[in-house]
Amino acid sequence: MKKLFFVMNPYAGTRKVNRVLADVISLFNRRGYDVSIYMTAGPGDGARAVARRAKEMDLIVCAGGDGTFNEVVTGIMRSGADVPVGYIPCGSTNDFANSLKLPTNIIEAAKTVVNGTPTAYDLGRFGNRYFSYVASFGAFTKTSYSTSQNLKNVLGHMAYLLEGVKELFQIPKAHLAFETDQGSFEGDYIFGAISNSTSVGGILTLDPKIVDMQDGKFELMLVRPPKNPMELADLVSALSSQRYNSPMLTFQTVSRLHVQADPDMDWTLDGERAPGQKELEIENLHHAIRLIRGDTQ
Repeated sequence: MKKLFFVMNPYAGTRKVNRVLADVISLFNRRGYDVSIYMTAGPGDGARAVARRAKEMDLIVCAGGDGTFNEVVTGIMRSGADVPVGYIPCGSTNDFANSLKLPTNIIEAAKTVVNGTPTAYDLGRFGNRYFSYVASFGAFTKTSYSTSQNLKNVLGHMAYLLEGVKELFQIPKAHLAFETDQGSFEGDYIFGAISNSTSVGGILTLDPKIVDMQDGKFELMLVRPPKNPMELADLVSALSSQRYNSPMLTFQTVSRLHVQADPDMDWTLDGERAPGQKELEIENLHHAIRLIRGDTQ
């Protein structure tokens, strides 16, 4: 039989995957997979487990949120294995899964895993770590990892919005310097994202005509601090209408960045905290992972 490593976060979202676990495993068994189940117990646990087991597996499946998926692909990258990954999204926001239009129904997502086709997608390298869809800093950034799991479970996407609104009244600016494919520049910013997704943090949505998760490029968005109500109004209008030529924004398509920042400024990678660094190399790893998608997606 083919070997399947099923990595599951039992606390993700409203824990709904727990209620259909037997059905999911039975589906995999009927499709010829010998399933090994691993329940994650804390940060980094999933990545370590996948790194140990990836080379002996024919398929790795993640059930959880974007943070759990991040750990699974991190483990695959660290192992050096060329193994496809299936994603059953059951977190609170699921930005990456939403960008790919993966099924939100758990059984349907599991069927996609066994019936779909492995497709190559880009991955981000952030220093010695990885991200599947975003590395960000500033306003709203800490929301995803500071919001309690109970609040996420009760309110879902709204929990991020409520916590994010609190930050609007105390947004600190950060000074960063960038070297990209498009040149060098620096400035003060209240938010920044290096993303490969149409949805960022469950709050911002990028134009799907611009975002291509397979083109070897990131979308870099930087938001300047508004100095008066008019600039704030222009910023809100630009973000809501996906108008990226606003003077309040810097927007570029890049494949590699060198970033200088305050080492005390935290980042998030796919919704999980990443400690700050004085200098960072961020790179798009073109077609680094093989993710299973439905044939009609």
